[in-house]
Amino acid sequence: MNQSQRRSKLAHARLYGIVDFGYVAPSDVIQVTQQLLTGGADIIQLRAKDAEMNQIIEAAKQILPLCKSAGIPFILNDFPELAVELGADGVHIGQDDGSIYEVRSSIGEDMLIGRSTHSLEQARQAMADGADYIGFGPLFPTPTKAGRPAIGLEDVATMETEVGQYVPAFCIGGIKMENLTEVINAGAKRCVIVSKLLTAADVTKATAEAKHALS
Repeated sequence: MNQSQRRSKLAHARLYGIVDFGYVAPSDVIQVTQQLLTGGADIIQLRAKDAEMNQIIEAAKQILPLCKSAGIPFILNDFPELAVELGADGVHIGQDDGSIYEVRSSIGEDMLIGRSTHSLEQARQAMADGADYIGFGPLFPTPTKAGRPAIGLEDVATMETEVGQYVPAFCIGGIKMENLTEVINAGAKRCVIVSKLLTAADVTKATAEAKHALS
């Protein structure tokens, strides 16, 4: 996937799926990734906090061909150099993972950079710094980000007006089917859903339902 294809896919993305080692065993990576893709996830990220590097590399090597076959961008959480080495479509970084300028210098111009943001100020800054997309949240309390306070829905519409119409912005954090309509009504155009997809009895069906709601 070249630079223009990556950016086109990103621009049209609505549902961002994450293969998170907090919920997915390394042995289930292929199955879960395929279920997310079949259900309609527009982007796939591998997030493997505290995992051994060899596990991260092996999982990425399993996910990457599935995403390529589906024509869906594959994003690696953290590890910009590894993302380049593996041929990922992009890297996602948090607020404490260095500057976007430094990461861009490391990975080059072709790959995507996503930045986690937790306030309007951070969202504006990420756009100004050249992030290709942002995550905005957590909107609700979530076990995925234990200890991080929820920011609520009141700034979603402003964020979409000031940032989201220029840089794809994915709301994240505690989003599930039971509150997805509320999130959309607050102004969200794009969402990341993690635990409620990965722990669903039918991952493909849950993904398809979320994608339909966002379409």
